[in-house]
Amino acid sequence: MKILAWTAAATAAAVITAASAAPFATLSKLNDYPTEARADYVFACMKTNGDTQVALRQCSCSIDVIATLLPYDRYVAAQTVLSLAQVPGRFGAMFRSPEPAKEAVKHLRQAQAEAEVRCF
Repeated sequence: MKILAWTAAATAAAVITAASAAPFATLSKLNDYPTEARADYVFACMKTNGDTQVALRQCSCSIDVIATLLPYDRYVAAQTVLSLAQVPGRFGAMFRSPEPAKEAVKHLRQAQAEAEVRCF
């Protein structure tokens, strides 16, 4: 009798644990952008849009939309290309012209455009 009760309790605990962990697993996939990257985006966006409370809400919304549309590694790749393309001379030119770099930036621009439509 005690073994049966213990088995039922263990099974119930396993079911509850599995059921409660499922939303967090999905949430972690949707929230793969580190807080620092999100904050950096929001600070830059707010500087561009007036440093207001409204800008804070819109910019926070914007990075959330981008995060749902673009995996973090692709976001980093596009941001890196955009940053390095600013470098003058031949080194910067390497990042202004290659097709793979243009593709990464294209996907980021599309995600930003969608975020602007939804948030601003």
